[in-house]
Amino acid sequence: MNVSFDEEEYLLQKETYKIIGVGMEVHRVLGKGFSEIVYKDALEYEFNKKGISFEREKEFLIRYKEKILPHKFYADFVIENEII
Repeated sequence: MNVSFDEEEYLLQKETYKIIGVGMEVHRVLGKGFSEIVYKDALEYEFNKKGISFEREKEFLIRYKEKILPHKFYADFVIENEII
């Protein structure tokens, strides 16, 4: 499939296209009904297979005004150091 990308119109198009493709592949193979952790494991497998760099369950401190909040945010995946 030939897809053209215009980075001025939409940032990180190529990366987003790859991520959506991975998600669709996981859904195609597994379908629905599993727990979230199963889908995360399958996504991790596909990201590794396709050479997409990622961090899983990345921890972020959250600042609210001048205070760091006591609870942290955990992103399921941070992909290519840019997409959560």
